[in-house]
Amino acid sequence: MQHRNARILIFAKAPHPGQVKTRLIPPLSPQAAAALYARLLEQTLETAARRALAPLQIHCANDLEHPLFKRLAARFNATLHPQHGADLGARLHHGLRRALEGADSALAIGGDIPSLQTADLEQALQALRAGSGAVLGPAEDGGYYLLGLRRPQAGLFQGIHWGGDQVLAQTRQRLAAAGLQWVELTERWDLDRPADLQRYQAQGLDLR
Repeated sequence: MQHRNARILIFAKAPHPGQVKTRLIPPLSPQAAAALYARLLEQTLETAARRALAPLQIHCANDLEHPLFKRLAARFNATLHPQHGADLGARLHHGLRRALEGADSALAIGGDIPSLQTADLEQALQALRAGSGAVLGPAEDGGYYLLGLRRPQAGLFQGIHWGGDQVLAQTRQRLAAAGLQWVELTERWDLDRPADLQRYQAQGLDLR
């Protein structure tokens, strides 16, 4: 394993119909949206596991005992962890802080980024190993798909309007205020809106 002292954290929700990808309902049914989310999560794990970059952790919301989580953990030799916190920022901070108690660096990523590349993760881990204080993966919708740290940084998650189009800009402001030097990765897109479904299909990916 190339980065044994790093961790890759995949933040995921249990794929219960009506609780994931709700902005895609309609055009998808709740069951189809949940099935799509499960496929995206598995694809993300496949991307993260390729090249054996670092140990994987799945940080689970809603249902730690969901069969999908257990199956993916076994397939990709990942550990399962419950998410803790009132909002996304608190959950990210808690997961990264706990991971960094036993690691030199950690990456937090979402579980539903079809455009994610293994090279993105590799570049992020290498940047942290080289001394960057943080790594940020900007998303097209104004958020971010990856955040990497070498030390816990609670201030990065405070006062952020989660789910809006200013998350990336606000996080950059927090990084600068903390005096951190950071590296930014290639901009990527995630699958949240009906228009993204067409983009997903255009790449020859299955929506059944």
